[in-house]
Amino acid sequence: MPRASRTSSVAKMRWKRILPMATTLARGFEPVRGTGARHRVKPWPVSALTGKFHRLDLPPESPVKQFVLFVGDSHLRALVDRYVRMPDGCLSFGFLSTPGASAAELRTELLNADIPRTPDIVCLLAPSNNLTATPGIEAAGVAFDGLLRAARSRWPKVFVLDFPPRLASELAPQQFLREEFRRVAAKNGVKYCVTADRFPLDSRALWSRDGIHLSDDLGMPLLAKLLWHFSFQQLQSPLPVTPPPVSPPKSPPTVRPFATTVVVKGEVSRPRPLDPFKETVVGRRGKANGQWLNSCFVVLNPIRFSTDKLAAMDRIVPSNLDVPMGNRSKVICVILILTV
Repeated sequence: MPRASRTSSVAKMRWKRILPMATTLARGFEPVRGTGARHRVKPWPVSALTGKFHRLDLPPESPVKQFVLFVGDSHLRALVDRYVRMPDGCLSFGFLSTPGASAAELRTELLNADIPRTPDIVCLLAPSNNLTATPGIEAAGVAFDGLLRAARSRWPKVFVLDFPPRLASELAPQQFLREEFRRVAAKNGVKYCVTADRFPLDSRALWSRDGIHLSDDLGMPLLAKLLWHFSFQQLQSPLPVTPPPVSPPKSPPTVRPFATTVVVKGEVSRPRPLDPFKETVVGRRGKANGQWLNSCFVVLNPIRFSTDKLAAMDRIVPSNLDVPMGNRSKVICVILILTV
């Protein structure tokens, strides 16, 4: 195995065991700060369920616009407070935002949220806080699986949008976490939309000074466009059709074999076997064995036959042969029929 591949595999196994950034910063890694601006955070109500700031913001009902609900962490805060506007169009947007929440905490808020109408589609913003909230990638995948199942239990159409990269954390655990989220989404039949490549790491103006949150002037408008684009795209795609469960074929009823016994009482009359060498004619009047050839039904009229014809007949069947009279009469009858 090449050295680079072996090193990558070892690093991946290490990140699977231990994930929080506070204990896994590589030697020599220095957090990078962004250069963009971010608004001053407004106070929000504190949730009694998770102890974190939480806010549910729903748009007015519109008969001509489709309703999209976004569920996520602090990346949605600028959109909820209207520091950044969603693009206009045929969609209306609601937000369920819990800053600092992990997948398990988002699940709790989602299951207890009072949303009076069903969204046309729900977008889950992948929770990047699991980088520090869970002890490993596998545990983060289990928590994310619970969040997806909770969302699908409430609404029929759900998809996931990838979280923006962080400049202040190492890239390896972020990539491993994305791969785990994507695997869990595929297992649940949910579309996972990748967006990390839309935020180039060398464009530091896309992030605020903390290197975690996007800037209000460049980063958040880009995220808002991606939210609008992927929501509209997923609304146009049909729901995945789940085939109905196939019941096992029914086995045919068992038929018990039985034998038929014929009991004959009294004398049984058997039909007399026919002689294959005797001619048999079956007609209206029954059977006559060889009787029709013994008599010829052609009326012989010697006046109608000339001497020449009688001489020709005598040449074919001479009268002086030792032929039984019955057979001679048969031949003569045939000749007479042919000559008439």
